[in-house]
Amino acid sequence: METEITKTIRCKLVGLTRRKLELLNREYDNFQHFLKMGEDRGVYSATKQQGKRTYRKIDPNEEYPLVIRKDLMDIRRTNNKFAKYWARIPVHGVRGGIKVALAHQPFNFEEWEICGSKLIRTKNGEFYLHVVVKKKVKIKSEYSSIIAIDMGARWAGVSVALHRSKPKFYGKRVREVRGKYFWLRRKLGMEKKLKAIKKIGHKERRIVNDELHKIAKDIVDEAERNNAIIAVGSLNGVRNNNKGRKVNRKVSTMPFYRLKEYVKYKALERGIAVIEVPEFNTSKQCSRCGSMNTKRRGVFICKDCGYQINADVNGAKNIMKRAMGYMLTVGAAVTQPDGERRFVLHTPQPLKLHGGSPDSGRRSLDEEAA
Repeated sequence: METEITKTIRCKLVGLTRRKLELLNREYDNFQHFLKMGEDRGVYSATKQQGKRTYRKIDPNEEYPLVIRKDLMDIRRTNNKFAKYWARIPVHGVRGGIKVALAHQPFNFEEWEICGSKLIRTKNGEFYLHVVVKKKVKIKSEYSSIIAIDMGARWAGVSVALHRSKPKFYGKRVREVRGKYFWLRRKLGMEKKLKAIKKIGHKERRIVNDELHKIAKDIVDEAERNNAIIAVGSLNGVRNNNKGRKVNRKVSTMPFYRLKEYVKYKALERGIAVIEVPEFNTSKQCSRCGSMNTKRRGVFICKDCGYQINADVNGAKNIMKRAMGYMLTVGAAVTQPDGERRFVLHTPQPLKLHGGSPDSGRRSLDEEAA
C-alpha cells in the first residue's frame, strides 16, 4: 500500500544582513497592508495572488504569514560552512529574490517534494520559513511483531511488545515539567504577573514537545528494528473520567493527542502502519483472563484469577490483545519455518489504519530547526 505524507518543516532564517532584513520587513509589512487595506505599496505579484486565495477573511488586528507559491519556493543544498541549506525568497523589486540561510538541521529536503511555504515574523523580529513538503511512502504489509501503547495520567505512554517481555515507561520528564510549571503559574497568578505566565507557557510547550518527539522516535525506532506494527488506544473519552481533582488535572494536561500524532507521522515516514483500537474498558478488564471483576489502585488486581500488575501495563496488554485480534481478522498469522509468528496486513475493515490519509496528522507536525 502506498500513501502520500505531508509535513511542515520550521526553519529559522539566520545570518541576515541589514539589507536583507530591511527587504524582508518591507515585503512583510506591505503584504499586511495589502491584505487589510487592498492597497499595493509594493508586494511581489505572485505573493499577492496567493495571499488572496489563502486568506479569504481578514481580521485587521491579526498579522498574517507571507505566503510563497510552490513554483517560487527554491531551497538548495550547498557546501557553505555557514549553512547547509539556502532558500530564495521572492521580493518586490529584487530580480531573483534574496538568498537566505536556513539554520542547520538534520532534515534532507532532497528526499521530499517542496510545496508552498509561509514566511513568519515573530514578535522579536526574527523570521521563520515554514516549508511544506510531501512524498510518497510504501506502507509495509507484513510484520513480525506488535508494539502496543497505553497513554495515561501518570505516564505519557506505556508500551508492551511481542518481541520483549518487559514493558517500557515513557514520560517521567514530561510529568516533572508539567508539575513544575503548574505550580509556577499558580504562584505567578497570585502575584498577577500575566506576562510572565505567558512567557513560561511558551517555554513549557517547547520542552514538552521536545520530550514527546524523543518518545515518539524511540517507539518508532524500536518498531523499525523489530519489524513491528504499532497499536495505540483510541483516546475518545480519556479526559471525561471523573477520578478526582488531582488526577483529572494530570489527565487534562497530559499531551495525549500530540504524542499519538508524533508517533503516527514518524512511523508513516518509515512505512510503518499505526492502527488505533478501541480503548473502552482496557483499564478495567483483566488482560490475563478477561474478567471485569477487578479493582485498580495504582496496582491492577483481578478478583477472579488473582492477577496483579501495574495498571498501565495491564491497559497496554489489553490494547495488544485487541490489536492481535484485529490483525488476525483483516490479515493472517503465518508460522514461519523458524517458529516466528508473522502478521500479514491486508485491507483494514473496522478500525482506523493510519497510513492512507496525509491529513491525519498535519495540524501540529512542525519540526523545529536547531
